[in-house]
Parts: sequence; structure tokens; C-alpha cells
Amino acid sequence: MPDRISTLAPFRHQTFRTIWIASLASNFGSLIQAVGAAWMMTSISDSQDMVALVQASTALPIMLFSMIAGALADNFNRRSLMLTAQVFMLVVSITLTVFAYLDLLTPWLLLAFTFLLGCGVALNNPSWQASVGDMVPREVLPAAVTINSVGFNITRSLGPAIGGAIVAAGGAAAAFAVNSCSYFTLIYALLRWKPEKRDDVLPRETLLRALSAGFGYVVMSPNILNVLFRALVFGISASAILALLPIVARDLVSGGPLTYGIMLGAFGVGAIAGAMANSRLREKMSSEMIVRLSFLGFAASAAVIGLSSSAWVTTFALLVPGACWVLALSLFNTTVQLSTPRWVVGRALSFYQTAAFGGIAGGSWLWGVLSETLGVSIALTLSSLAMLVGVVIGLRLALPQFVDLNLDPVNRFSAPSLRLDLQMRSGPIVSLVDYTIADEDVPEFLTLMSRRRRIRIRDGARQWALMRDLEHPEIWTETYHTATWADYVRHNQRRTQADAEVWDAIRRLHRGEEGPRAHRMIERQTIPPRNDVFHKSPPDLHH
Repeated sequence: MPDRISTLAPFRHQTFRTIWIASLASNFGSLIQAVGAAWMMTSISDSQDMVALVQASTALPIMLFSMIAGALADNFNRRSLMLTAQVFMLVVSITLTVFAYLDLLTPWLLLAFTFLLGCGVALNNPSWQASVGDMVPREVLPAAVTINSVGFNITRSLGPAIGGAIVAAGGAAAAFAVNSCSYFTLIYALLRWKPEKRDDVLPRETLLRALSAGFGYVVMSPNILNVLFRALVFGISASAILALLPIVARDLVSGGPLTYGIMLGAFGVGAIAGAMANSRLREKMSSEMIVRLSFLGFAASAAVIGLSSSAWVTTFALLVPGACWVLALSLFNTTVQLSTPRWVVGRALSFYQTAAFGGIAGGSWLWGVLSETLGVSIALTLSSLAMLVGVVIGLRLALPQFVDLNLDPVNRFSAPSLRLDLQMRSGPIVSLVDYTIADEDVPEFLTLMSRRRRIRIRDGARQWALMRDLEHPEIWTETYHTATWADYVRHNQRRTQADAEVWDAIRRLHRGEEGPRAHRMIERQTIPPRNDVFHKSPPDLHH
């Protein structure tokens, strides 16, 4: 069982270990930059919702562009995409440093820079998270996801306090400069990583087709849809604490940038504790129970922080949501990865990030507006009530428990020998499969075919149908379409070991001497284009 794997097991794999260590330095810089940006906004703007928008401007591009980045991660070299993202963020960070040093930043310009940095994160994250499964074996994956959270929150426990000290001593420009330097270690580690090349004779999917395939997979996967919805609700409600924390530090406890950094550090310490307890909690509790406790922990903490005027009370109260944050988000992430085969994992993770960070972006804006109009204490109280709603939702839409599905490719498919010379772009392709089913097996057959329909559509088939022969009622024909021959081959290569169980069960019901017979056809029109309408006047017969 994955739950019994040691939390430190991923460190036995050198590639993961090297990039994880390099990520620590990059995460330190990012959090120091975040402290500088949030505190600078309190200095150049009196608007509380503008302060909350600093977090929203970072999360918004992740919501907007993660799906595109996920499609790119599944179709292009992930290492190259990560390098592109890191170099882009390096350039943006250097430019931000120069503008801050020259005192040229305005509130909206600061938001623009944080938005651009968020765009880099949006491009990087799906490739990085999908690459974790390439660096470690599947049984170690939950521990690797948790270790990534540990790494981020180690930096979160120390980075904000260091960032607050840097801002207090040298201003926001110094924090931005430190962030600029932090990208070099990860860029160097990525340049040294030589991932195994994927041999694929099929043409690369177009962006729209890749997005459509990813969307189809997620829509036809109820467990993933459940995770996305719960992550959206969690992001909206839980974003209040981090979005409003600069205002809490400045107004409720009368602190400065160092106080703000120490409070963020407490959040990070709680997150480390949650990450280290993650494996043990998963052994003793269901996934849904962990998520409910995470919502409850955030709700209680938000209420305390909203009422507290003591920096020490607020700091200690932040330990709980830190732990809850990493427990919930790492569990969402792991559930998506373990429910998704490698061919679509980048896109599935991008949909998850869109839901989670969309909730964070929208929630940050919402709580900022409420704080501006009603006050920060009331806004935090309302967010606490919203988190309780998240607990109630779990009573109807419980998070799925981890299941040990074998999502490796089944590798049974081999392209048939064709007498017709087809190109990969040739199509549309119509596939038919004939089954001979006894009357007493029809109910079970229909149940299995319902599951097969979901698998077919999830893996890219369209216009699926099941037909019964009127003259020979024991014969059933399954039919579906793919746009091109390449899509047909790709569709069949996507079948996993878990999917094969359904196919094997159907074959056992088949009563023919041979296996189910497959027909592969290409659609052709008998009427030339534009010649399939009646003429308004009779043709001239003299010519």
C-alpha cells in the first residue's frame, strides 16, 4: 500500500533529490519576493482590496493558463518547458527589482509584475508535478508529493521571516533582488537533468485537440471531478487567511513587515508538521475525514485571528491552518495523480490547479472586497462560515479513498495491416466491434458496456453507440468514431491495465468461436462537396 511507504523514500532517487534541493532555493526566493510585494502594496496603497489582490494576481494566471500548460506538458519536453518558465520568471524578477529600486512602481504596475510571475508558475507547475512520476516509482509517488509540500513549507517557515527582515532592512527592492538570484540554482539543476526521451511515432496532438482530450478524460472521471470541486471550495474559503494576513499584521496587531514575515513563518511551520504527519494520518483516517478536519481547522483559526489583537495569539493560531493547508492540497494532488495515466497526467493536474488556484484568486478578491467594506474581522468571520459549508458539502460529495489502480499501458494493441494506404491524418475512422452474447448474459453485458462507453469517450472516442441486430438478436455491435487514423491508434494505446479488466470481462461473455470481430472503416462521401443540393433551375442539356 502506498500509505506505508516512508515519507523520505523519494530521496533515494537522485534526480528527484537534486531538483528538490534546487527547488528549496527557488522557493525561498519566491516567498521573500511575495513578502516584499505584499508589504510594498501596503506602503503604496491604502486600499485593503488592493493588498488582497497581490495574492489574487499570482493565483489568477495559474487559473487562466494551467490547462494550456498541462496540454503542453503532455505533448512537449517537460524539462524544456520548465527551463523556459524559470528563465522567463528570472527576467521578470530582474525587471521588477530595477523598477522598485528606481521607485517607479505603482499599485497596478506591481500587480502586473506579480501577474507575470504567476504566468511563469502556471507554465512550470504542470510540467514539474507531472515529472515527479517520471523521477520516482508509482508506489513512492504519494510520498514524493508530500515531500514537495514539505520542501515548500520549510521555506515558508523561514522564508517569510527572512523576507520581512530583508524588507525592513533594505526595502522591497532588496527582496526582489534576492528572488532574482534564487532562480539560478534550479536552472542549473534542470540543465544537468537528462530525462529519458519518449519514443512516439504518432504526430503531436494540436493544442486544441490536446485540450479536448484532457477535458474529455476529466469529465468522464467522476473521482477527479469530485476532487476538482472540493479543491475549488477549499481555495475560495481558505484563501482568506493568507490574502488578509498583511492587513491583520498592520491593523489588528499593529505590526510591521517583520511581524508579517514571522506570521507567515508560523503558517509554514504548521505546514511542515502537517506534511510530516501526513502518512500516519492517511493510515488512520479516510481521505474525506482529513479534508473535513482541514476545513474545520481553517474555520476555527480564521475566527480566532479575526478576533485577536495579540501578535502572539495570532501567530500561534496560524500553526493550525498551515497544517491543514498542506494536508488538504497534497491529498487533492495525490488523488489526481493516482487516478490518472501518464499520457494525460499533466492535463489532469492542470485542471486541478485551475480549480484550486481559481478558488484562491476568486476568494482573495472576495475577501479583500469584504474586508474593505465590512472590516477585516468580519471578513475573516464570514470566511470561517464558508469553510463550514465545505465540511457540509463533504457529506454528499465525499472524497474518494486512494485505490491501487494499475494505470500502466496495457500494450496489447498493435496497428493492423491495412491494404488501403492511409496517412496518419486520414479520417474520419469508424470502428465497429461485433459481440455474440447469450440472452442470460445481456444484463451483465450492458453493465460492462456502460463502463466501456465511459472508458472509450474518456480516451478520445466520439459518437459511441451500441446496437443490436434485429434478425440475429444475439449479435451486438459497438461503434465509435475517431477524427483521424492517428487518433484511432492513440485511442487504443491509451488503454490501461485497469481498463483491460473490463475488456477481459466482456470477452468472457462473448460466445463466438473466435474473439469479438473488429471492423475499421474510413468515411467517404459519394457526392463531391457543394454538389449535394438541388439546382434551382434545370441544367442546360445543350452543352
